[in-house]
Amino acid sequence: MRELFLVRHAKSSWDYPDLRDEERPLGARGKSDAPFMARILLEKGFVPDKLVSSTARRAQDTASHFARVYQIDPRDVALVARVYEAMPDDLMEVVHGLSDEWGTVFLFGHNPGFTVFANRFAEGFRFDNVPTCGIVRILSEASSWQDVTPGQARVDSWYFPKEYRI
Repeated sequence: MRELFLVRHAKSSWDYPDLRDEERPLGARGKSDAPFMARILLEKGFVPDKLVSSTARRAQDTASHFARVYQIDPRDVALVARVYEAMPDDLMEVVHGLSDEWGTVFLFGHNPGFTVFANRFAEGFRFDNVPTCGIVRILSEASSWQDVTPGQARVDSWYFPKEYRI
């Protein structure tokens, strides 16, 4: 069984217009949404074997918040440069390259790639947009990440911050 959680980075800050896109940190809402959504997954019993993140600061910061909620050392988050600005084929290659030692992976990244990628696994519906700190769970019975493909895996559930915030 393979369980992939696509976690779009939390809301970033635009307070520093001179920063390169990759360097933008989380904003106030992102800093509250990231641990909030991590706790939602933890309460549902979802536990990652590995956290994998884009090298962009906002994705790394989101992953670090999840790591702390799960009592994982944030330095253990695997950073994969290819996830930044990745399109679906790039993301598929990242997924196919995951270690088979990990059954459950939380992958932290960006739109538009995450929304388009998630839609490849959606059956009978489409996501218009995976929002910031939105999470899409993709399940597969595959024994290897190499075998996780749209015909062999499907979106099982999704968790968006606005569903939980009142």
